[in-house]
Amino acid sequence: MKDQSPQDSLSRYVQIDKWIFEVKSVRAIRVDDFGKPYSAVANFALNGNSAYIDGLLTREDDDFTREDYQTFVKMSQQLGLDTVNFDRFKQKQRVSDIVKVPPLHSAKPELKLVLV
Repeated sequence: MKDQSPQDSLSRYVQIDKWIFEVKSVRAIRVDDFGKPYSAVANFALNGNSAYIDGLLTREDDDFTREDYQTFVKMSQQLGLDTVNFDRFKQKQRVSDIVKVPPLHSAKPELKLVLV
């Protein structure tokens, strides 16, 4: 999966005996502790290096935040995804988006102060 070290990536395949099990969907819940009531839920359907997120629901007055978005990016990076497709409602209209997932540990440009 894309030059990622084992601790940074999640395997989507598990082999047991003569069977290989492939993870094709993931259910995400926003909650502090598993088993407690959650405040948001989303389903990831995985296909190759892409995912489609559907069923993104949050409790009333508990919006999907920038922090939530960054968590989804991290999960997508760990799964080795290139793109994520999702539909959402914005101002009562359906909006579709395709987001490119930045590579995990991408090199950051080195900035230098230059006097002129």
